[in-house]
Amino acid sequence: MTKIAVIAHSRKTLGGGLSELRRLLAAEGVRRPMWFEVDKSRKAPARVRAALKEKPSLVLVWGGDGMVQRCADTLAGSGVRMGILPAGTANLLATNLGIPHDLEESLRIALHGEVRPIDLGKLNGEHFAVMAGAGFDARMIGDAGRSLKKRAGKLAYVWTGLRHVRDNTVDVRVKVDGTTWYAGPASCVLLGNVGTITGGVRAFDDAHPDDGLLRVGVTTAQGALEWARTMGRMALDRSEHSPFIRVTAGHDIRVRFGRKTLYEMDGGARRTTRKLKAKVRPAALHVCVAQATDD
Repeated sequence: MTKIAVIAHSRKTLGGGLSELRRLLAAEGVRRPMWFEVDKSRKAPARVRAALKEKPSLVLVWGGDGMVQRCADTLAGSGVRMGILPAGTANLLATNLGIPHDLEESLRIALHGEVRPIDLGKLNGEHFAVMAGAGFDARMIGDAGRSLKKRAGKLAYVWTGLRHVRDNTVDVRVKVDGTTWYAGPASCVLLGNVGTITGGVRAFDDAHPDDGLLRVGVTTAQGALEWARTMGRMALDRSEHSPFIRVTAGHDIRVRFGRKTLYEMDGGARRTTRKLKAKVRPAALHVCVAQATDD
């Protein structure tokens, strides 16, 4: 019998809730999974480490993007499969991997789907699966607290973004694989491991989570008009066709800011910094996804 661990954010909801998850697992013959609940995602890594001591073959993660990121960071390089039960607001990694916001179907994929090795980015010592950003993106996410996201869902990011469209730029220098790629003012710097980011925006058109590369994008848009043009181009065309966006890809990315700047990782705000050091870790995480023959 497969040994399964459940790492669950107790404040997140999906389907019939955690009691329904227990019932569905029992129906699959999993009557005594290792069970860990936390009330904040930052408490999850300790529970994952405790679970790994028991050598599970599958870790089910119940929660949003922050919960998934914290667990992925701890599972990186372990070879243990991760199944995502997307109980958050945006569910970015699940969306990019085709895992639906549905308890029964996401559990079926976790238990019976394929295992897909995906890359992770490692930024300032911590792994991310979807994206990291500094500037406008981080301030938008930092303002979208739990209560606002609970009330407004994905619209929370629209409202908080409107607060920052007139924010000043910061001087930025970006090195990609040892060569200076960009130097100048920027309102936002994004690092991406996948194509779709916060708000369902397709930011990196050619990105795939298993291509061994990280994307980096610099945005120079300022003011409501330039941001509207930028977001419209991202929604209707390729991002790099915008006059306010530059995009490239690489393995090792270094960013230096002219002043301390807030950054975020997979939808979770971090602290202010003047430096970002990121590199790709190919095939660092094994995630359960739908079978190729599934609809």
